[in-house]
Amino acid sequence: MTALTIPGRLFLVRHGETDWNREGRLQGGKDIPLNALGRMQAEEAARRLKALTPDYATVDYLCSPMERARETMTILRRELDLPPQEFRIDERLRELTFGDWEGFTWREVRKNERELAQARERDKWGFVPPGGESYRMLAERIRPVLETLAPDTVMVSHGGVARAVLALIGAVGTVDAARVEIWQGKILVVEGDKATWM
Repeated sequence: MTALTIPGRLFLVRHGETDWNREGRLQGGKDIPLNALGRMQAEEAARRLKALTPDYATVDYLCSPMERARETMTILRRELDLPPQEFRIDERLRELTFGDWEGFTWREVRKNERELAQARERDKWGFVPPGGESYRMLAERIRPVLETLAPDTVMVSHGGVARAVLALIGAVGTVDAARVEIWQGKILVVEGDKATWM
């Protein structure tokens, strides 16, 4: 995979926690709203962003169409005293879909689909769940979005998208990208081939 150079800085925010996050359920394409902690995490992300970039009012704001991401972005912008609904949405920033596995915990998947779960463990980047998509497919979906970002962009999206970004810029290899922890309430600052949690 040819490493991608993102123009300027990307401030990548994973949506705040949902009840399914707390329960360890695979959300993927399911539209699950934030819970109380998730709303607090969105507020925390706004405070971090304000400290990271004093010109936060002039950067581009881009969001996944999913409810948990849009709610996070709306709270973040409200906390920054910006018009809450004035941000762009790009369908390609949707979360990786787990297909038939959505709604289940990994423990349930390993119990009910033992061989497929083992196949995924052997190749998390390339494995396609039944009715779902792989991280490789997700990376191909979001690459054109990243290639056309404004010089400085705040993006609210998902854990899978963040992992794909890390692989696309060459910050980590695909094996590690599929396993790396992606935090809620913090900001992944991407500049060149470097990515730092703030």
